[in-house]
Amino acid sequence: QGEAAEPVPGIRSGHIEGSTNLPYQQLLGADGCFLDDGQLRQRMEQAGVRWDEPVVCSCGSGVTACVLALALEQLGHRQVAVYDGSWTDWARRSS
Repeated sequence: QGEAAEPVPGIRSGHIEGSTNLPYQQLLGADGCFLDDGQLRQRMEQAGVRWDEPVVCSCGSGVTACVLALALEQLGHRQVAVYDGSWTDWARRSS
C-alpha cells in the first residue's frame, strides 16, 4: 500500500502495480526454518500465487525475495524469478 515511510533515503513509498505482499518471515517457523510444505503452499496461495503462472519475487533490495523464490522452488514451482533491483530500483522510475 505504500503507507509506511520508506527507510531508504531518496526512495518514495509505494508498491509495484499488481503485486501482493507476503513477508518472508511468514514462511518460517520459530526455529527459523521453512514451515512444512503444506503450510508453505497455503501461505503462497493465500498471497495469490498461481502454480500455472510465472512469479517474480521482490522486496526492498532483492535479498529477502530470494527466501520466497527458494520456498517456491522447494514446492516445485519452476517459473520463478527474483527482481534483483526490487523496490529500490522500481521506485526510482519516473513513471
